[in-house]
Amino acid sequence: MYVPALSQKNGVKKSIFTIKDGQNIVYSSPVLRSQQKLHKLTDYVDLLMGTGNSRWMFKPSPALPLSMVQIAPDNQDEIWKAGYEYTIENIMGFSHFCDWTMTGLLMQPTCGELQVNPGREAFPDEGYRSRIDKKTEEAKVGHYSVFMTDTKIKAELTATRRAALQKYTFPKRKDARIMIDMFTPSEYPHNLTDAKITKVSDHEIEGYATYYNAFTGYSLQQEYTVHFVLQFSKPFESMGGWVNEGVEAVKGYIPEWNRNHEFTSPNDIRFDINEIHGKGDLGVFVNYNTVEGEEVLVRSGVSLVDIEGARNNLNTELSTPFGWDFDQVVANSKSIWEEYLGRIDVETDDYLQKKKFYTNYYRALSAKAIWSDVDGRYRDEDEQVRQLQNKKDAIVAGEYWNTFWNNQQLFNLIAPEISSTWARSAIQLYQNTGWFNTDPAGIEHTGVMVAMHVASQIQGAWQSGIRDFDLAVAYEGLKKMLTTSPQRYPGGGTVGVEHLDVYKKYGYVPSGKGYVSNTLEYAYDDWCLSQMAKGLGKKEDYDYFLKRSQSWKHIFDPVTGFMRPKDEQGNWIEPFDPYHTPGFVEGNSFNYSWFVPHDPKGLVEGVGKERFVSRLDEAMEKSAKANFNAAGDNFSAFPLNHGNQTSMEVAYLFNWAGAPWLTQKWSRAIQEQYYGTTPYNAYPGDEDLGQMSSWFVMSVLGLFQLDGGASATPMYELASPRYPKVTLNLGGKYGRGQKFVIEAKNASKENKYIQKVELNGVRIEGLLIPQSAVLKGGTLVIEMGNTPAK
Repeated sequence: MYVPALSQKNGVKKSIFTIKDGQNIVYSSPVLRSQQKLHKLTDYVDLLMGTGNSRWMFKPSPALPLSMVQIAPDNQDEIWKAGYEYTIENIMGFSHFCDWTMTGLLMQPTCGELQVNPGREAFPDEGYRSRIDKKTEEAKVGHYSVFMTDTKIKAELTATRRAALQKYTFPKRKDARIMIDMFTPSEYPHNLTDAKITKVSDHEIEGYATYYNAFTGYSLQQEYTVHFVLQFSKPFESMGGWVNEGVEAVKGYIPEWNRNHEFTSPNDIRFDINEIHGKGDLGVFVNYNTVEGEEVLVRSGVSLVDIEGARNNLNTELSTPFGWDFDQVVANSKSIWEEYLGRIDVETDDYLQKKKFYTNYYRALSAKAIWSDVDGRYRDEDEQVRQLQNKKDAIVAGEYWNTFWNNQQLFNLIAPEISSTWARSAIQLYQNTGWFNTDPAGIEHTGVMVAMHVASQIQGAWQSGIRDFDLAVAYEGLKKMLTTSPQRYPGGGTVGVEHLDVYKKYGYVPSGKGYVSNTLEYAYDDWCLSQMAKGLGKKEDYDYFLKRSQSWKHIFDPVTGFMRPKDEQGNWIEPFDPYHTPGFVEGNSFNYSWFVPHDPKGLVEGVGKERFVSRLDEAMEKSAKANFNAAGDNFSAFPLNHGNQTSMEVAYLFNWAGAPWLTQKWSRAIQEQYYGTTPYNAYPGDEDLGQMSSWFVMSVLGLFQLDGGASATPMYELASPRYPKVTLNLGGKYGRGQKFVIEAKNASKENKYIQKVELNGVRIEGLLIPQSAVLKGGTLVIEMGNTPAK
């Protein structure tokens, strides 16, 4: 963490360098040495950590938990993993959204020659993007700032949940302007099908932009409209704009601006206008005459419902409570985050470990977006305006693919209100259209990824005592999802479970009929639904889904000990190679052969305990050489891949095979090797909507739930707590206790092995503790050592 300070001797100012000293930052210089304690947990959060080689959803955004506005710098061309890349030393502007597939409303302060294209990342002079001084770039909780060297403009960002406040400090220029661009590069191609921007006054503009996206490779057909209101602290002299109706995306991931390695020129640039309307590529610019150091602030509110919704979001969250007070908006964000971060109090003298922990914790809670307005209105999958009855609720986006090993566990433990909002959102969307959604980005049926793991999220929340939603309604809908054929949805996209029909017919997904690995995903969902049925007293359904949850055995080969593809007649597909035989989603047979989260004992028995332990241990050794990541997203080349959702549970499987010291060894190795503290190495793989971060937080606490906490009696599996003492401040929410303390005596980098466990003063044999005991509050004392206690 950089803390600016100056010392002075003989009239000469000198920099004071920061060095690590446990929890403190020590300033040193040839003439001065002083000490300042870090008082706030938010001081440990570094939003630039992990921004190298990151996804669209991962940017240095000063966002709040569950936010619609996640404003952040963008600097990449339209490529896979586009968005913000730390190593690119220029910025094309600040877009308001980070959620998967969502784009629109990029703003950039600039001056000089008028250019209405951003330009390519490698050729910043092509457009209005500007080089930046990386030394000035800071991304902290509630505040992002940077100095743009081409234009000599300082840009600063802060935000509420549905509104943003930008502060631009200009040099003395007669040609200063702010660009508002509605069509800029993102992670996937998209079309701007209609847009209109209107000057309301010399302090305000409003508008909308409608986007169409069917170019992700999934069944998604996404159409949404971003409505916005922009208010300026200083009246602008005039507004100009441009439109190029010849621009559109094409299938094959080739955006218009890259197809010929050059930008297309707008066919219509207009000056001193009151309104502009068109499609393809459209934007406006507002013009200023500025003096040196003059600040122009911009307030922005957005909505997917209508312009009045955007204005209400802006006024309710930003204009009325804060006016133009940038510092107060930053302070509000820090205050909200301080409460969330304070729910887990980590005691350690290692500054980098605290930075690592609290940055991961922040990322875990900040990833998911919401798409309902402050008054509870939203547009459903049919573009009809709906009203949430409880205005504290929200429509939550974010996929469910294997979140039971990360997001769900963390939210259920420490942020139960987020789990509740997530579950209530899913149930509300089901009640609207009759179908559950796999990721309602932009509130559309996206069809992204596989299975129906919303069953795990809802059941896991319920079993964690979060019971402020209608489980019977959820069960009704989830039973439909796991028994009804998938189909096209009239409002766009697909609904249902993709390969459910062949799964029901054969008891597995045959080769050539879909992904064989979906058999494993569906079997887990069946088990989750069986547990839900059991709790609701539905004995017949419980028996049916419990039996179907054993379908994983239909693709398990006891001879090789691997999950293997079969044909429709039940014959193994030959030849077989656990690394390269196709049929596994973003992975291979080796990755997926450990995927039985609801029946690990059955899997160990099927493979054979000795073979299971030795094979998994050897795979860990091999994967450790690549820091447990599939380098270059080459999923088929590695036995295990913590860098994607397919293998995030494997370190904990040794607990079920009689070798818990190996769970302790390897979970700790992943904590240390996979997760770093710099922009370049924090997450080597795909940090997808806070999943990697959530896993890290749960892992360093020493707690894990292989089955996602969805069983009739949820348990925590113990592993390797990293810190000497952690206090979980449960706060009495949902009938819980106030605090649960995890005291890991002697815990350190070397002392990774559990020697003895006591729960509330009682010795525990084995490595399972009831979730209810944790949520009730109490003390877990774990004695750690540097040798395995076999």
